[in-house]
Order: sequence, then structure tokens, then C-alpha cells
Amino acid sequence: MNPLLRMRLIGVAIAFAIYGVDQYVKWLMVEPLQLRQRGVIDLLPFFDLRWTQNFGVSMGLFEADSFESRWILVGVTALIALAVTIWMFREKTLGDILGLSMILGGALGNIKDRYELGYVIDYADFHIGEFRPFLIFNIADAAITIGVLIILARAFFMRDKDDEEVDDLMHGKPADAAESN
Repeated sequence: MNPLLRMRLIGVAIAFAIYGVDQYVKWLMVEPLQLRQRGVIDLLPFFDLRWTQNFGVSMGLFEADSFESRWILVGVTALIALAVTIWMFREKTLGDILGLSMILGGALGNIKDRYELGYVIDYADFHIGEFRPFLIFNIADAAITIGVLIILARAFFMRDKDDEEVDDLMHGKPADAAESN
């Protein structure tokens, strides 16, 4: 199998795995744990499960407070997910594909919520006393954040080395051969 195709298929598998885990955990919050009815489940002094319906996007921005704005938000986030998918299939390094697949998997999980429910289910509440360094989030949000951080870190620190590795891969040289030249 072509190494580039293999890496891209790995990216697709990671995206679907994140989507699946996100949806499964959200189901656990709604059904077995009945977090909606309970409101809060105290787990640790610094972490609770807290039912939250997020009608906006990141940090509650662009809140969809009407039927029309809900569907506009679904459409815009779906277009962004499509752009991330195209970007992922154009990338040639596993690190970039990994970051983009995390963003895609998280985006798909949140899009499904917004499409079916009109809001995204958030539940993870990390706090230090009353101080909350993060808003209440879910696995999809965490995957998107980590994916963005991977893409940014690679853009700032790794691009030149990766370009050399891609050139070597495309010309049939093993990665070690480039270092010995």
C-alpha cells in the first residue's frame, strides 16, 4: 500500500474513533448516568460531571438562539469540517494528518449533537475551587483543541524537517539515508 494512502487512512480511522468515543461518552452522560436530571456528579475535588447545553461554538460564541441560526451554525461547521477533510487528504506527514484527524473527529461529534439536539452536550468540568480555567467541555472539544495545538506546534517547529522527510519518501529513500548524506 502506498505510504501516503496508509497515513491518510490512519487519519480517517482516528477521526471516526474520536467521533465514536465522543458519542458513546455523551450517551453515557444522558442515559445511564442521567446527568441531565442530576445536574452535577461530584467526582474529584477538581473535576465534576456537570450537564451543560452549549448553544454556541467555542467559548459560547455565536450562540444559536433561533431555528435559523441553529441551521446556519450546522452548515458553517459542516463546511469547516469539509475543509479540514480536504486539508487532511492533501497533507503528506503523519503528524499533520494526526492533528487534522483529531479536529475532524471532534467536529463531527459536535455537529451531530447540534444537528439532532440543537445544542452540544458538554459535561467535563475541571476546576480549582470556584476557579474554572476552562469552560465545561466534552471529548470532541478536547480533541479539537489538541488537534489545533498539534497543527500549530508543527507549523512553528517542525515544517522544514517534515518537508525533507516527504521528499525522501517520495524519492524512495529511507529516512536514515537522508541523514547519512
